[in-house]
Amino acid sequence: MIPAELIQSTARVLMDKAAIEIPQDYLDGLQRAAETEDGDLSSFVLRAMLENYEAAKEDRRAMCGDTGVPRWFVKLGNEAQVEGGMVALEAALRRATAEATNSVPLRPNRVHPLWRTDHDNNVGIGAPEIEYGFEPATPEYGGAWIDLITVHKGGLFGTDYRMLFPSDGIEGIKRFYLDSLMAFGKRGLACQPAIIGIGLGGSKDICMTLGKRASTLRIVGSRNSDPKIAQMEDEFKELGNSIGMGAMGFVGKNMVIDCNIEVGYCHTGGMPMSVHAFCLSSRRAVARIHADGRVEHRTDPDWFTPYQRRETVDWPAHQEAAE
Repeated sequence: MIPAELIQSTARVLMDKAAIEIPQDYLDGLQRAAETEDGDLSSFVLRAMLENYEAAKEDRRAMCGDTGVPRWFVKLGNEAQVEGGMVALEAALRRATAEATNSVPLRPNRVHPLWRTDHDNNVGIGAPEIEYGFEPATPEYGGAWIDLITVHKGGLFGTDYRMLFPSDGIEGIKRFYLDSLMAFGKRGLACQPAIIGIGLGGSKDICMTLGKRASTLRIVGSRNSDPKIAQMEDEFKELGNSIGMGAMGFVGKNMVIDCNIEVGYCHTGGMPMSVHAFCLSSRRAVARIHADGRVEHRTDPDWFTPYQRRETVDWPAHQEAAE
């Protein structure tokens, strides 16, 4: 049984880490970009951001004044139990979000869409978002654990959607991808360079979810388990960096730190696609809470496991274990 109080205290730590400590995989990618960038203004921005990250960590201050909109991804092992149930888990995450808004501090970005009501704590109707995943027990880790993942993603722009059709094919996907990156750069709709996530398939809402998760829940350098999609990811990263834009849309050659693609089965007549830019301040933090009270921090969300990408009706590994 995992205490709700432990969930809340761990979540508070994660909120602090996400706002201040850039994940090492993204930092490495950004440093590689800085080493190869030859655009004057783009190089200046990259150097300034790297210096800002060091200052933020040293001073324990948020790395960017706009701390985005905090959200949670929760993955539960199949045998996990929470003291007080799932309502207690959600209450713990909402409390941690409100507390961190005051203590980190985070900018209170959440308001009512019509009345502009602001509780000054990033909590309200539907906020923060909490998305769930589940995972079978394994011999290595068992199943009595909960992964808490917080992502502070920009909440205004850097996202686009289009309903493509099967006949558009890969070339149509490339066109929309490049259209989106050009709009992000020219109109200031995203802070580049960024991790770009592409969602292909699903219904419209799932397509958007796939793209957002691809941009925020995969580390730089990871590749889709489907070799053909992995090849597309390499190609799309190179393609995105060939359009002549760099940091913050200035002239340069490092607009995309990495490109991640996730897919879902869709209606036979369509091919929905979404494109998401994470942020120059790539803010995420992860911890696994075990039933015995241990808390393990890491930076890889490890969200897209074979189970999350399963295609079969039943999960073969789970079925074998049951037998």
